[in-house]
Amino acid sequence: MSRIAAAVTTAALAPAVLIASPAFAAGSDAPAAGNQPAPTTPDQSVPDQAEEDRKTILAIIAHPMASEHMKEAGRKAIADGPQAMRKFIEVDQHRIRIDDYRVAIMRLSHDAGPALKAGIESVFKGGETLDQLRHFYEVTQHELRDEDNKVEIARLIGTGGTAVKEAGKKALQGTPADRTAFLKTGRYLAQASDDLVELARIDEGWEGPILSEAISKLLNGSPTPAELRRFLEVTQHELRDQDNGVSIAQIIHGGGPELVKAGRAALMGTPADRVEFLKTGQHEARAKDEAAKNQADKDKDKDKEKDKEKDKDKEKDKEQGRNEPGQDGSGSGQGSGTGSGSGNTAVAARGGNGAPLATTGAGDNTTLMAGGAGTALVAGAGLLLAARMRRAGAKA
Repeated sequence: MSRIAAAVTTAALAPAVLIASPAFAAGSDAPAAGNQPAPTTPDQSVPDQAEEDRKTILAIIAHPMASEHMKEAGRKAIADGPQAMRKFIEVDQHRIRIDDYRVAIMRLSHDAGPALKAGIESVFKGGETLDQLRHFYEVTQHELRDEDNKVEIARLIGTGGTAVKEAGKKALQGTPADRTAFLKTGRYLAQASDDLVELARIDEGWEGPILSEAISKLLNGSPTPAELRRFLEVTQHELRDQDNGVSIAQIIHGGGPELVKAGRAALMGTPADRVEFLKTGQHEARAKDEAAKNQADKDKDKDKEKDKEKDKDKEKDKEQGRNEPGQDGSGSGQGSGTGSGSGNTAVAARGGNGAPLATTGAGDNTTLMAGGAGTALVAGAGLLLAARMRRAGAKA
């Protein structure tokens, strides 16, 4: 009975199987039996998941934002197989990407202005998500950087020359890109225009040959904005100091003691010392030398006055000596003989007892009178000798 039932069942199912088979459905063009794909072979129109994951990982690690950590983890996932690649795509890449954004945002602080620095600090207060970090890096940082650019441009306008002011105001009225371009290149071109004007002004007002010659050479050589700026910020001050040194050497040549002393100290000092000497020091030193000269002249005048007073006193003494009795060159006396004489000195007479007669006179006339007395004694001795010779002749 079981065999009969199986045969009946097979006969009943055969038409349905033949109608539903691929060969029947394909018609006469269907491939021959035995050439159909195996029922376990997957449909080739559906992408292989592992291959797609591999391509996805390659794209992730090729992105400019991918760090070395991301690249290394992606390569390792590909090497470890489909499960590792799926885990990298669903989990690991997001964790690594958060770390990469954190590092990139921290690097922004190196050249950030106040607004951007404050924004960076706020984003790291904790609990930041990947979307928040991505938005800050791709959007917020540029907004904050533009705020800092506006502040910097306003500062340059306040301190810059005419060209910088005009270019800066134009940038403030433009786009963020205009402000970035101004700070990157425009400011330097505008500054170069102002620097040329400043160099011409310096050359016109400076008298030193060294700096003036250097300015002429610079302007004739088509300098770059950087060269102009360096000349104004550094070189011009060095050349000014050289000119100042030459000027000081010329000033102290043949100067007074105080001027020479102050000038030499300035030459041995700093550039600021030399500027100060030329500005005020030389005038103070000259004033000291002039005061010393005036004092010396006053002392000389006093000495001359003293000499004149002495001369007057001498003349006065002479006048007094001539006007006193017995001081006019004549005199008389009693004794063994008489004599008279004349001259510019007075002679003191003696009495018969050999005692000197009283004399009058004062001060410096004593010396003069002594000289006159000596002359009178010599004359008297001559007269005495002559008298003796006459007496001797008479006796003979």
